[in-house]
Formats: sequence, C-alpha cells, structure tokens
Amino acid sequence: MAGKKWRANIAKMFRRAFILRIAKQLLLLTFLLLGACSPQTGNSTNQLVKTEVKKVVVAKPVVEEDLWRYITNRSTLKAPSQKQLYWHIDWFKKHPDYLTRITKRANPYLYLVVQEVEKAGLPLEIALLPIVESAYYPFSYSHGTASGLWQFIPSTGKLYGLKDSWWYDGRRDVLASTKAAVKYLKNLNKLFKGDWLLAIAAYNSGPGRVQRAIRDNKKQGKPTDFWHLKLPNETKGYVPRLLAVTELIKHPEKYSQTITPVKNSPVLESIQLSTQFDLALISDWSAVELEDLYSLNPGLKRWATPTEGVYTLLLPSKNMKYFKQSMLDNPNRARLRWVRYQVKQGDSLSVIAKKYTTTINQISSVNQLRNNLIKAGDYLIVPVAQKGSKAYSSSESEREKNRLNSNKPGHKVIHSVQKGDSLWLIARKYQVSINNIIKWNHIKRSEPLKLGKKLVLWQSSLSTYKDLSSVTKLGIDIDRKVSYRVKRGDNLSTIAAKFGVSVVQIKQWNGLDNKPLQPGQRLTIMVNVINSKMK
Repeated sequence: MAGKKWRANIAKMFRRAFILRIAKQLLLLTFLLLGACSPQTGNSTNQLVKTEVKKVVVAKPVVEEDLWRYITNRSTLKAPSQKQLYWHIDWFKKHPDYLTRITKRANPYLYLVVQEVEKAGLPLEIALLPIVESAYYPFSYSHGTASGLWQFIPSTGKLYGLKDSWWYDGRRDVLASTKAAVKYLKNLNKLFKGDWLLAIAAYNSGPGRVQRAIRDNKKQGKPTDFWHLKLPNETKGYVPRLLAVTELIKHPEKYSQTITPVKNSPVLESIQLSTQFDLALISDWSAVELEDLYSLNPGLKRWATPTEGVYTLLLPSKNMKYFKQSMLDNPNRARLRWVRYQVKQGDSLSVIAKKYTTTINQISSVNQLRNNLIKAGDYLIVPVAQKGSKAYSSSESEREKNRLNSNKPGHKVIHSVQKGDSLWLIARKYQVSINNIIKWNHIKRSEPLKLGKKLVLWQSSLSTYKDLSSVTKLGIDIDRKVSYRVKRGDNLSTIAAKFGVSVVQIKQWNGLDNKPLQPGQRLTIMVNVINSKMK
C-alpha cells in the first residue's frame, strides 16, 4: 500500500514539473512575441530578451569642391592602353607650366561649360575639349579662320546659329558657342551611332573625312574604331590629346603638373538685353572693369552690344545685382549717347560711320534713310561711344593696334596693303606662310584685302651683311644688276614691291612703255645690297 502511494506521489511530481516546464516555455514565447512587436526597448530586470535597433544612414552623394575633380572622376572615355597617350603626356611633362596657365585661364568659363555639357548628357570630358582646341582662350584665332573657345569656322558657326556682324561674333561668345558645340557634338555622336571617339574626331576633321576612313576600312576588312582609321595626323593626335589631358588633370602629382583649382559653383549670371548698350555704361552700372567685360563677353567686337535682336550678357554673380538695380533706378536713361552731326562737303555714310566707329546700317536705320545718298548741310543722328577708343581696350580695333605694336621673337614687318596685293604675293615677298599671315592678323582667307590695311608679319631670320657694316656707316651704296623673268600674274607694282624699288625705276632701266608685261619677259633690276628690301 505504501509502495503504491509512493509511486503515485512520484507521478504527480513529474506531472507538475512537466506542466511548469510547459508554462515557462509559453511565457518565454510570449515575451519573444511582445519584444518583436514592440517598438520600444525597456531596461526592466525581468526582460528576458534584449533587442538592438540599428539606425540606417543613407549616404549623401559626394560632390567635389574642385570642378576639375568633378569632371575627371566621372570620365568615361578611354584609350586601349597608355601607349596611345604616351607622346602627349610626355609633352606636357616637358612643359609643366602650360597646363597650369590653361587651367587658370579656364576659371571664369568652366562651370558654365560643364553645366551645358552635363545638361545635354555628353561625357564630361567634353568640357576639357577647349583646352585642346583653343587653350581656353576665347580670342583664339587659327589660320583656318576658326575662332573662339570651340574653334568654329564661319560656315559651321553659321549652320549652328552663331551670328557674325560688325558688332558681334557668336563664335567667340562663350555661352552661345558652347551651346552650339554641344549641339554639334551630339549630332555627330548620333551620326556615328554612339561612338564618342569618332564623334570627337569628326569635330576636328569633319564628319565626311571620318566616314570615308570608315568605308575604306570596311572594304579592307579592318576594324572601324577610331584607333584603326587612317586619318590626318592632326586628327590622329586630337583624340589622344584630349584623353591625355583628362589623365593629367585626374592625376597631376603623378605627372608633375600643377592644376589651378576651380570652385564647383556658379560664378557668372546672364541677363538678356533687348536694346543696344554702351559697354562703358554697363561697366559703370555693374562695377565691372571694361577689360573684364570683354573677357567675359568676348563675342563683342566694338564699344557697344549688338544693334539687332536680344543679346545675352554675362556678369559675375556678385555684380549682377548692382546692374539690375541700376536698370531699375534709371528706366528712362538712354543706353547709348548720340550726337547731331552736320554733313560736310565730301562726306559719305561710310566716312561718317568710320569716324564714329559705327555702321552705315545703324545710321540709316536711326535716320530713316531710304538710300545711302546724303548732301552737305543735312543733319544726322549718330551713336557715339561714351569714352575714348583706348578705354575699350579689348575691342577689335584696339586688339588690332596691339597686334601691330606687339613684340615677340623674330623681325617684325608692318606691311601696308597696296593695289594688286594678295596674300600669296605678300607671303612670297616676305618669305612667310599665308597661314601665318592670316593667324597673325585675324583676317579671312576668302575676303579681299583692303587698300591701306596694315598687316603685321614676323620673319624668323633676316639676311645680314656683317662684312658691309663699316661701309654702311660711310654712306656708300653698292648696286648690282638682277635679271628677273616675268611670271604669270606679275605686274610692275608687284615686281617693284618685291625688290624694294619703284615702278618708274623699272620702266627707266628697261625702256618700258605702258604695254602689259608678258610671261617670260626679262627685266633688269638694279638692287642695292645695303638698302634692298628684296626677300
């Protein structure tokens, strides 16, 4: 009996232990469920489970303070290997100051250029293309008559809406030319089916040439990417040079380069002017020096903004508020100064326009002239600059004077254009290239030379007569006869200019009348070896 009771107690104890165990597990499960559902965590000593809440931090995108870094860190255009870039990188390493000067010069324009490039979805390296094209110098002018940061030639500039007038050249306008270049490059990229290297090559040499090179490679079963095409040497170096510049700016310390930082923030603002403004007035109202106005708005050629259409003016952001306020404060003040001019005997509209540095069209428009006929005694309203010409130091006419007065290595010659002159004859006479004459004087190959126009020429070396130096001091002349054979296109004026003699002298020496010269005809010229200008 006692044994049975003992076994019953043992069984009862096991049942209680089992029930208690189940209860504890249920209690634990309840706490777990409550802990998972509750957003709060407590510090109670009875809390069986501690939960750790981790705060998720969303990283903000890094925006570089230096605009050069911003560009190169997002570069996407690559060369197959560094070998293709070696020569260009080596050149910059040998000229470490070059890139330093260019990156400093780009400072006012770079943010604006990057904004336009990025807005259009182009590779950001395109913003570095003006380094290759113009060294970021907006007044740059090439022998091919290409002009501005993006080196547009007149025909392509006109195609992309860049106006060229007496007052304004859109190819030099930083904002207008950048918009045009972005549009042109985008069209080229579409033409070459998304291949940016081919598009950039076509920007340099023209799309037709690149297309011909592609067709030639296809016929020969060769690859048609940029690196395998047969292109002009200039174009073959053009794309690698851009990629090399990107590499140098991205890793300047690696190549001993010093890059001038540019803040990644806007420095310029634009405003549209619907009427013509004297730049001196803009300078007064904005507190920006005239020279700086030309630098920021290099498309301006003269002392005022263009006469026709709306002109977009760029000013530093900090100065724009002064200009806008001045416009509000002076709503009725004339933006140009005018004079009442009485026509004199012998005057013409062209003479008056030249005198006041304006155009015939503007005088005609203001005075409502039906034609260009004027008579002595008439009165005309003519626009005039507020300040003297020297104040507008970066206008086209003043830059031309600076070119004529400039000094650099070599012998400077100022040539005044005479009747019968041509670029070919002048180049031959002074033993310089036509391309250099165009570049030195910012003239167009297609336009005829104006009589009396002065051209600056630079000769790398001159023939000297050291052994005759003592003779010249004594004033002794030494002449020699030269037999000259007349060539097609020659006339007495060009031959006289070539040898530094007069037409009358040639006639006297050769007993010539007024009959035209014949090709192959022989002429005797007396040349003074001391004073001769013969080249």
